[in-house]
Amino acid sequence: MKIDVLTLFPEMFKSLEESIIGRAQEKELININLINIRDFSKDKHKHVDDTPYGGGAGMVMKPDVVYDAYNSVKKQNSKVIYLTPQGKVLNQAKVEELSKEEHLILLCGHYEGIDQRAIDKIEPEEISIGDYVLTGGEIPAMVLIDAVSRYVDGVLTKESIMEESFSNGLLEYPQYTRPEVFEGEKVPEVLLSGNHQNIEKWRKEKSIEITKKKRPELLK
Repeated sequence: MKIDVLTLFPEMFKSLEESIIGRAQEKELININLINIRDFSKDKHKHVDDTPYGGGAGMVMKPDVVYDAYNSVKKQNSKVIYLTPQGKVLNQAKVEELSKEEHLILLCGHYEGIDQRAIDKIEPEEISIGDYVLTGGEIPAMVLIDAVSRYVDGVLTKESIMEESFSNGLLEYPQYTRPEVFEGEKVPEVLLSGNHQNIEKWRKEKSIEITKKKRPELLK
């Protein structure tokens, strides 16, 4: 999968060189390409924004600069995502759907957003990571990249993905590791039994119990 990120702050994405996403890039399972929108500015001072028509606080990203940045990477098979609080909230179903795309273009707004004419020309799918406002689209873009990349073939084992929270509509069961006794608390006996059928049953019961307690709306 190729992921092109249109951003004013490419240096913010350094964290994606670490851990699972970093290893996936090293193996060329995903290719994350950062495009600095400022490089497409047409004036010597590299301005990318201006005051909003009609007045108001803040600055608005200019449509020509954003549109030229988009045109530099768009392909026939490109799926364009605009990270914005006005979008539909990202969920597991959307993550899995996007993981099947060959090419994602992620558009990161900033300041008071992007001139609507550029959005109308590009016609992206609009996605939010929650009902709150951030300073820009860079952190939401990183969230989406992390979530989607984990479902790209080869990044994780199929077993790891199948047992995660939300994969089967439930939250994940509790996990335990060594030492067997910690601060007087022992690992549940069933996990030490070696009986895989009983372990599976216990995990399913715990998933339902935790979901009912923490996210009961998922059971509806």
